[in-house]
Amino acid sequence: DIYHLVVKQQRIIVENEELRTESVRHQYESLKNQLNPHMLFNSLNTLLSLIRESPTKAIDYTQELSRVLRYTLQDDDRRSVTLAEEMQFADAYIYLMKMRYEDNLRFDIHIDQSMNSMLLPPMSVQLLIENAIKHNEISNRNPLTISIRTDATMLEVCNRVQPKRVPPGGPGIGLDNLAKRYRLLWQQEIQISAEHGLFCVRLPLQPDNHESSDH
Repeated sequence: DIYHLVVKQQRIIVENEELRTESVRHQYESLKNQLNPHMLFNSLNTLLSLIRESPTKAIDYTQELSRVLRYTLQDDDRRSVTLAEEMQFADAYIYLMKMRYEDNLRFDIHIDQSMNSMLLPPMSVQLLIENAIKHNEISNRNPLTISIRTDATMLEVCNRVQPKRVPPGGPGIGLDNLAKRYRLLWQQEIQISAEHGLFCVRLPLQPDNHESSDH
């Protein structure tokens, strides 16, 4: 009868939604699992350079790196973190990069504290910093400044384009991974622009409510 048809149809809708949710979860875990080995690989390359150039600095770098990696490798199934948490992790990563590049790498950070509880995918800011460092020359002649700031409901990371003479090799995971995570989590697009010699990525920050977070 009609009642049983309606009940059956509702059950099918629920089962389809559960399958879709499970599929999104698996896709997201797959994307997240790309990040840790990628970051470890890049960090070990930096450490090798420091061992050759400054063994003392390499020891300090190793100690700080262990703290950063503890954050990335902890058993944490959250798909989103607060802006405050992400910037705390980004600060530790920035410390490592400044140890490597010294005064040739600079940061201009302006975060509206009232937005600290807004959400974004974990390791987003770190990925954007890493992307800027990977693709741009950083030297005495050409120091690089990376700007990180909030604007309305967006987080914006910008740098002046200073292409390396030799294009970087290795896997390019950052921006593509981040864009896919935003689509899966919130059906939103990150904004990428390259105008007037300035490369910027804008991330939509999400309100902290149950629907947009797995806290």
